[in-house]
Amino acid sequence: MLLGFACNSVKKTEEVKLTDDERMEWWRDARFGMFIHWGAYSMLGGEYQDSICWGGAEWVMDKLDMTIEEYEKYPRSFNPVDFNAEKWVSLAKNAGMKYIVLTSKHHDGFCLWDSKVTEYDIMDTSPFKRDIIREMAEECKKQGIVFCLYHSITDWHHPQAQSVFYPDYNIGQKDQTKSNPEFPKYFKNYLKPQVGELLSNYGDIGVIWFDGEWIADYTTEMGKEMYDYILDLQPNTIVNNRVDKGRNGMAGFNVEGNFVGDFGTPEKEVPATGIDEDWEACFTMNGSWGYKPSDLNWKSDTLLIQSLVDIVSKGGNFLLNIGPDGLGNVPEESVVRLNTMGEWMKENEEAIYGAKASPFEKPEWGVYTSKGNVVYAHVFDWPEDGKLPLNEKVKVKSATLLASSGSNVEWVEGALQLPSQPTNKFVSVVKIVLDQEQPL
Repeated sequence: MLLGFACNSVKKTEEVKLTDDERMEWWRDARFGMFIHWGAYSMLGGEYQDSICWGGAEWVMDKLDMTIEEYEKYPRSFNPVDFNAEKWVSLAKNAGMKYIVLTSKHHDGFCLWDSKVTEYDIMDTSPFKRDIIREMAEECKKQGIVFCLYHSITDWHHPQAQSVFYPDYNIGQKDQTKSNPEFPKYFKNYLKPQVGELLSNYGDIGVIWFDGEWIADYTTEMGKEMYDYILDLQPNTIVNNRVDKGRNGMAGFNVEGNFVGDFGTPEKEVPATGIDEDWEACFTMNGSWGYKPSDLNWKSDTLLIQSLVDIVSKGGNFLLNIGPDGLGNVPEESVVRLNTMGEWMKENEEAIYGAKASPFEKPEWGVYTSKGNVVYAHVFDWPEDGKLPLNEKVKVKSATLLASSGSNVEWVEGALQLPSQPTNKFVSVVKIVLDQEQPL
């Protein structure tokens, strides 16, 4: 059942409006966040009728050609009794993550909050009858984590958002050239009001992270209207570039200033040399965003830690995904990797939080991050002779090992003389204080 909802009934947040730089400051300092893809699709794990979908399991409805009626069985039985907001938020916090982006509604259209716009939500459709968004928002506030939301523009369940018109068709992704003349009504009376609910009823939202803007019916005019609407309700919320049409990833980001959105979103890739704009790379731990037990291609601890460092060295943020199962349990493979990353962050967080892109070219042995007159050398490949050559522009005043209680490192003939063994098996970090007269 679809319910009407007036946009002007939502509440504006009373807060001091910041400048764009002030609004982005916490996000630029955070550098590391958790993505959570979770919903009724997590019950299937990418499998249906003895078939396993290719790619992301959150797309199972599309990939395995499920009709709306077939798929609706899963939201009606979605009962994640093991869900525990405190455990999820603690997992992120202990990993060194500063913000969480949770899927409020994915492309399947099922909502994880008590929406008044529809009954296709966690409170009215499922037997669980607990507002996931509220519990996560409250727990994030309690633990000092910035709460953010992913929201899909695409909706495979809503008839005004489907772009092909025959009864057994469920997803417009099949043919993006098709159009639905009812889509503007969906945008005005459903999509936009739901965003209004999320911004009005769950406290401060750090980021609204859109996806699904690639469908034929969504326009750049709608994107600009949505962006303005969000900042009218919460003027300090950050919005990703996929709020605008065709903004998926980085292609054409902020060309001539004609597009809206505060940061770029390269997906499962790191730009070779970074980007002049704010950006955030989102990654999965295996190959799927949603829970998919058949996908055993888990990334190594080393790759994940080095990816974090590499991204920060190029001026970006790292948004790393978990896909809990249908009961609300985080896969053990994800837990182990996040705990390992947390141990690394405890020793080396100084080189990540608030760090900026390196002012120097990438060295062969690793990467640099920087902060004021300090450069952090992140060593991926420990030199066999202990001599770490530095960029010739680096003028060292002093150098210490972060993971060895600040042990001093000598600078001899343009290289740092390191111990025989690395201080960390994943990435060792040397803090280099530059000569104050050196311009960066």
